[in-house]
Amino acid sequence: QVQLVESGGGSVQPGGSLTLSCAASGDTFSSYAMGWFRQAPGKTREFVAGISGGGVGVYYADVGKGRFGISRDNGKNTLFLQMNSLKPEDTGVYYCAAVRKTLVEYRGTYSATDGYSYWGQGTQVTVSS
Repeated sequence: QVQLVESGGGSVQPGGSLTLSCAASGDTFSSYAMGWFRQAPGKTREFVAGISGGGVGVYYADVGKGRFGISRDNGKNTLFLQMNSLKPEDTGVYYCAAVRKTLVEYRGTYSATDGYSYWGQGTQVTVSS
């Protein structure tokens, strides 16, 4: 079992940047594929980016391609999401999620919310002028 705690959210103007972090504890971090999801008010939770346990497999939703970068530091049990050129439509609660899967198992399920077993509590990101 793994526990996840997000941080780094906040308020930023359009065009700005934020880096979200997700600290993991409780199990071997590198055994878990990790994902970032977000949920805007009144909308369903949507996939943003995912990364396999060893970092080889990296996946992005169209909303983040070219603007967002997912990475992980397995030595520090931490997942990151670098967000650049932020837009008002990026506003929402950002969640990190974890699942114990191999790369082969993960690449068919990385974008599905029910493909993850553990979730953090979320961190708010607000993009507004």
